[in-house]
Order: sequence, then C-alpha cells, then structure tokens
Amino acid sequence: MDRRIRVNRGQPKAKNDLACLILAAGKGTRMYSKRAKMLHPILGVPLVSYPVERALELCASPIVAVLGFQRAEVEKAVIARHGQGTVTVVEQAEQKGTGHAVGLGLAALRRREETVLILYGDVPLLSRETLTALVKRSRSGGTLAILTAELADPHGYGRVIRDSRGRIAGVVEEKDASEEQRGISEVNAGIYAAPAAFLRQATARLSPRNAQGELYLTDIVAKAASSIGVSSVNVSAEEMAGVNDRQQLVSVEKILCRRIVGDFGKHATFRDPEAVVVEASVTIDQDAEIGRNVVLRGRTRIGAGARIDDGCILTDTEVGAGATLQPYTVATQSCIGPGAKVGPFAHLRPGTELGPEVHVGNFVETKKARLGRGSKANHLTYLGDTIIGEGVNVGAGTITCNYNGYEKRQTIIEDGAFIGSDTQLVAPVRVGKRAVVAAGTTITEDIRDGVLAITRAPLKQVDGYADRVAKRYANKAASKP
Repeated sequence: MDRRIRVNRGQPKAKNDLACLILAAGKGTRMYSKRAKMLHPILGVPLVSYPVERALELCASPIVAVLGFQRAEVEKAVIARHGQGTVTVVEQAEQKGTGHAVGLGLAALRRREETVLILYGDVPLLSRETLTALVKRSRSGGTLAILTAELADPHGYGRVIRDSRGRIAGVVEEKDASEEQRGISEVNAGIYAAPAAFLRQATARLSPRNAQGELYLTDIVAKAASSIGVSSVNVSAEEMAGVNDRQQLVSVEKILCRRIVGDFGKHATFRDPEAVVVEASVTIDQDAEIGRNVVLRGRTRIGAGARIDDGCILTDTEVGAGATLQPYTVATQSCIGPGAKVGPFAHLRPGTELGPEVHVGNFVETKKARLGRGSKANHLTYLGDTIIGEGVNVGAGTITCNYNGYEKRQTIIEDGAFIGSDTQLVAPVRVGKRAVVAAGTTITEDIRDGVLAITRAPLKQVDGYADRVAKRYANKAASKP
C-alpha cells in the first residue's frame, strides 16, 4: 500500500462546502538558496506538497495555492506531484502580507464554499486529526477557529490576547506587542478555519498600520471577536513547527521520519530507528528487518520477512518476501524476487529484475538485466541489457559488452548455461541452453545449445626466460658509474 494520501474520487461525496487556501508566496530568504523555499524537499517531497496533501485528506475543493517567488517552478512541482487541475494557483506578485494573500486567494473561490481553511506552505507537520477538529469547531459555532499553542519560549510568534472572561479578543504580532504582551506564552499558530463570508468582509477591511506596513491576517481575529466569535483548538509545539531555515528543514524531516518509522515499527524490526530514512511513499510488510543507516525512497516496497542490511539505499525498488540485501547494496527502479540474495556492495540500476532465489553478489552491477529463477552472478560482474534464463551461473569478472559507442545491444543467456570467469559477451549475442563458455573467452557470435565455447590462444612456455631477464637487469645495474 502506498502510504501517500489517496482520495477516493470514484464514490459520490456529500456536499462539499470546504475550500482551502495555502499561503506559499514567500522567497524564504533565511534558506540562503537560489531555489524557492517551497521547493526544498522533505523526505523526497517538496515542502509545498504537505499542506496540499492535508487538504486532499479533508476533501477540500477547491484548493487554492497563493504563490509568489518562482511561481512557475513551484506550480510545476505541484502539478508533477498532484496532477493537473488539483490545485488552483493565484500569484501574489507583490508581497503585501498574509492578509493580502488571503484576499487574493478568496477571489479565486467559487463563492459556494461555506468554510475556508487557511494553511501555510511551510508548516508540514500538521495532522489530519488536528485540522479536522479545527474545521469542525468553526462549523459547529459559525466562528473563526484558530490553532493555538502554549510555548515555553514564544519568541517570534504572535501572542493570543484573551479578555477577563478568558475569551480570545485578538492576536498581536511580536513586533507590535508590548512588554507585558510579550510575556504571554499562548501563541497563534497561524492556521484558521472560518466562514467564507466573514473572511471576505474581514480581509477587505484590513489596514497596513503596523510595524511591518503589511496587511496582517491576524487582525481578523479581533474583528471576529466582536462579531462571529473566536474559538480555538490547542496544538503541540511540534505539530505547528514551521520551516524558515535549513536547520528547521532537517529537524522537521527527522520528526516526519520518526513518525513513519514508528508506524512501521509496530510490525517490522528497525535495528536503529534513529539511523534510517524512510519516505512516506514506502511500504514495509510484516516481519521485515531494517538495518542501520538504511535509506528507503520513493515507491520502494519491502516484502514480508525480507532483510535489508546496514547501509543499503533503495529507490523505487520492490524487494520480495524473504529476500536478503547484504550491506551497502544500492538499487534503483528494480525488482528483487522472493528469496533472492543481493550484495554486499551490489549496484542494481534501473530496469533490473531478479527472479526468485537469484544471487547477485559483491561488486556486481546490473542495468536492464533480467535474471531467471536460481541464476547466480556472485562476483565482480557487469550485466547490462541482458536476459538470463533459469539456473544460469555467471562467473567472476564477466562483462556483457552492450554499448558500441552509438547504441545499446542485448545479450541473451538461456536456461542452464554456464559462463566461465573473465568472459566478455559482445552484444548482440545469444548463448544457448546448457552451453558452457570457458573462462577467459570472448563471445562474438551466437553459441549453440549444449556446446563448449572457448577462444583461448594456445599456451606457450619459454624455458629460461626468468634467468635471462634477471641477468640482463643485473648487467645494467653493474654498468652504472
């Protein structure tokens, strides 16, 4: 099962009155990067994709992303990840604040939505459960619902102001806060759910009279307090954490990875959970064992009872049940059959397909190679553009010469063949069933079934050679002054 979010579009849904605005226009200057902050990956996924996935989980429609810096590149990444038409993009060409961004996003809605959820492109740890509770809180009372948190160190966050009865009266940004207000530990996480009609009215009346000279979205809290009311949902400091610099990016990635590993750790063994990287799209079946410093990327799937030893790096690779990958195996876009044994130090390049009980050993490289059941290539071998049948033994140092400088050509080795060590197979070439290729042979034409193929030059032994060479060099040394 792919652990990424999947929305069932085949079943009819109840009336959808939830829209989502994702504010993702900022440059991210603290990243010190030529690339927009929204494009920096966390566990292989662009940062901007995390709120999109949360919105899809909630069946929000439309989903509107307000983009700015490198808009075209960010939009392209969103389409690549989520598909054309999943997200409507609005450009905020001039950064005038979060209130201005929301106003632009609201203009793109269909005006049929009753509730609008506002998320940020750089807050990837929010859970579906938290956002569901926030939307429910807004709907149940027709209020502005906000996420708040109690922080030991609230520096940098807007403070939540409550009246004498404990009701939320507003939010003040730190730069505009008094010393007394800065002592408040309850902060605004910046995530809102509110009636669409209220948001349109409130954002239209925002003023830039503040320390930043921007249209603060936080100013709508005071407007809601005096009209529809404000409710809140408490969230943990971890869940509301944003990404403003590279250190925070790494910290957030570790948290997400820990969640994923913790989930899989209920039915699979991780020898060192803190020393692995597992992306959200990976699947790990029951009784699999994952060693130290393993990296599992993309649509990798680990079958039941498979063992992935220390240092392996797998990308978009399927590992069959009971297979063993010995240390430092690297595999990309490959399929490893049940009971296969790979490594150590094997490199499976895209298009590799290993059948059941295949052995691919140390320092073997494969590319677009298909090996049938029980075949073996245990040492120091390159197999490229190759089809190998069942029960084939490929000796150490074998090379399929698949490239002539202009095109790739195929080698076929049929069932039961034996390829001796230090063999070169110059493609295109076919080795027949149960044929034996002698060690040190270069194959340039098809080999018939059951024959011995050998191209060794006759052995010649020269008597006295060693003594003559030694005498010649001794005489040279003696003649030197």
